[in-house]
Amino acid sequence: MDIFFQDPDEVRLPPEQVRILDCRITPLLEGRRVKIFLELTPFMKRPNIEITFTNSSGKTLAHSSILEIMLRKLEFIMHLRESEPGSENKLEALVYYQKLPEPSDTQMDLPLPDPMIVDQHSKFFMLPQSQT
Repeated sequence: MDIFFQDPDEVRLPPEQVRILDCRITPLLEGRRVKIFLELTPFMKRPNIEITFTNSSGKTLAHSSILEIMLRKLEFIMHLRESEPGSENKLEALVYYQKLPEPSDTQMDLPLPDPMIVDQHSKFFMLPQSQT
C-alpha cells in the first residue's frame, strides 16, 4: 500500500532497518501531561510503536500502543497518572512489527508470534515543579 503524502524521493527502508531518528519530550506546565515528538526513518511497511512512561520506582504512569503508523513524524500528548512534580521519569519507545495469523473461517485460539523489535529508545526527563 502506498501512502500518498510521503515524499517520493525518500528511500523507504525494509522493516529490519527502521529506526527512531528523534525522540523529544516536552513536559507541560501542570506536570500531568507530556508532549511527545517521534521521528522514524522512512519505511516500506507500517510499524507499530509502544510508548511507556515510568517513575523512578518503576511504576507505570502511562502506556500507549500505536498500531501501523502512517506517518514517520508523530506528535501527541500523553496524560500521566500519579505524576510527581520535580520527579525524574523515564520514557521507553519501542518500534516493532507483528506478524498476524491469516484469517480463516474456523475459529481457533492461536497464540500470537513474538513481535520483531527493530528499535528501542529510552530517555529520562524531569517533571516541572508546580507553579502555584
